[in-house]
Amino acid sequence: MSVVEQYARAHIVTDADLVGEEQSAVPVVLRYDPDDDPRAVRVGLPGTHEWTIARALLEQGLRAPAGSGEVRVWPCGRVQAIVEFHSAQGVSVVQFDSKTLLRFLRRTYTATAQPVSN
Repeated sequence: MSVVEQYARAHIVTDADLVGEEQSAVPVVLRYDPDDDPRAVRVGLPGTHEWTIARALLEQGLRAPAGSGEVRVWPCGRVQAIVEFHSAQGVSVVQFDSKTLLRFLRRTYTATAQPVSN
């Protein structure tokens, strides 16, 4: 099976006073490797480690609040989604366009689709 990797732009949500460039989107890598773990996706944020989350959690969180513990996902309005990562170092809150995450999820399901044999 093939690895799915998608580069995206997201906004880090913070209560710090940001100006200019700091408010712009940051690069994020969305990765799915069905040979590694067919039920998980990875989210690579700049300057931090890569987070592994359940693919089903990401999908559920696009429709309604989902998750507990280290990762939580919920819709934010009609076109955005929030992914919140908790660790001993603190909390990272990342805002994505929902369509970016949906496109990525579709690609992961296509990558795992088994060919029909006759």
